[in-house]
Amino acid sequence: MDNEKLILGRINGVYGVKGWVKIYSHTDPVGNILSYQPWWVKRQGQWVEMKVIESHAPQGGKAIVAHLESVNSREQARELMGSDIAVMREQLPDDEDGFYWTDLIGCQVENSQGLLLGEVIELVETGAHDVLRVKGDMQILIPFVWDVYVLDVDLDKRLIKVDWQPEEVEQD
Repeated sequence: MDNEKLILGRINGVYGVKGWVKIYSHTDPVGNILSYQPWWVKRQGQWVEMKVIESHAPQGGKAIVAHLESVNSREQARELMGSDIAVMREQLPDDEDGFYWTDLIGCQVENSQGLLLGEVIELVETGAHDVLRVKGDMQILIPFVWDVYVLDVDLDKRLIKVDWQPEEVEQD
């Protein structure tokens, strides 16, 4: 598992004309993505190692801009639009809970009755609790609260067990 890449963000825009890109960061705080070098950028289906030459992380918001090695024009930056940014797991400090939020993306979610609810597509921060966004037959939101809604996380099986009942949709 130590060789695997963990997605920490995505290139979601171009900035200026000299090859800078806009970054959407999944880290908290958002500027932490700049702490990890090198980045692995998924370019045309292949992971490519890239170094950040220079960057700016403005206060507040999720807007980060970066200049990546060997990307020197707006056209080259545009080719990276939509590319995931990952780092190798061993670049991250050990987490006391045994996993990072990014580990949960793609896990299947099953309730305590064995009903498959879908796959985790995103984690959403709210004021009270982080929330799993699960996509199956319908999209549902499940508060990530241990021993209340989240019963178990098994990363080897890529399975999260929850105490959650999908709402029945009434047909007229």
